[in-house]
Amino acid sequence: MCFCFCDNLCDLFLQNAHHRRSIAASLVSAAYILEHDRQENRQGCEALAPQWWEFFNFQLLYPLIDTNDSSIFGAVYEFNPKAFNYYQTGIIPKYVIAFRGTTIKKQSVSQDLWLDLNIIKHGLHQSTRFGTAMQAVQRMVYVAGASNVWLAGHSLGSSIAMLVGKNMAKMGNYLDTYLFNTPFIAAPTEKIQHEKLKHGVRFASSLVKAGLTVAMKGSKENRNPDDLFTALAAWVPKLFVNPADLICSEYIGYFEHRDRMEYLGVSGIERLATQTSVTGLLKSAIGRESEVIHVVPSAHMTINRSPSLNFMEAHGLQQWLRDDLHLQSKAYQYRL
Repeated sequence: MCFCFCDNLCDLFLQNAHHRRSIAASLVSAAYILEHDRQENRQGCEALAPQWWEFFNFQLLYPLIDTNDSSIFGAVYEFNPKAFNYYQTGIIPKYVIAFRGTTIKKQSVSQDLWLDLNIIKHGLHQSTRFGTAMQAVQRMVYVAGASNVWLAGHSLGSSIAMLVGKNMAKMGNYLDTYLFNTPFIAAPTEKIQHEKLKHGVRFASSLVKAGLTVAMKGSKENRNPDDLFTALAAWVPKLFVNPADLICSEYIGYFEHRDRMEYLGVSGIERLATQTSVTGLLKSAIGRESEVIHVVPSAHMTINRSPSLNFMEAHGLQQWLRDDLHLQSKAYQYRL
């Protein structure tokens, strides 16, 4: 029975990217529920989290704990060892490391909100939660290889997964990464209804960022601004965004504007502008360390064009578990 299930699961991975999205989202959901189980003291048969990974033939290897509040912020899952033959094909990952987003549970909400603030301040890379995540991923990549490890996350957890994925890519390890509703720290330009005005605002923003980048080129830390960014070009994370979600919707304009600037023949300006944010540049100018998480050279972006009743639904993880969505997908590859 188990062998047939594994065969069917392998077929799902081969034939349908939506199933892979659902599996990644389910394992992120399990990370949320692990923390809820902990706070509600649900153990053994009363625990709700296991059903989210057992259905897809994964098992919990170990949870990831934030030492600041003892909360579970993520988990390392292992695919059933009985299906080992599939690992070598790269179809099914041996390990999936998934990170939850912000919860409103009383024992973890204060630390989660503090980390949300650090995303805005471009300081998430200095958190112990990121350090714990990075160590876990490096360990799994060392054990199984980059082709056998997935990353997944939602909201705050998606920022952690993005930051970990970028750091692994800089070391030549390109992990298959599923990022749901990743925060994009910028003014909500995508919400401007007048198309010409919206494009004008984006063009002006590009000019400002490109100008600041050139002005700071002489400093030690900005002497070669292209180097770190272009090193990430081969990594193509999977971004899942909803245009009704102000937290992540700017990714739509970020990539579309880059294509438009290339079409207009001014890609040189955008090449500088797309690498950072104004906040990140200003922090660097005054000597403060920062890591702009949301900018990424390449991505495969999937937009959920289905109507959302409210912000909570548009930002929620559950939308990505549905199979009746109106989705629009496009791959954006950074040209060196």
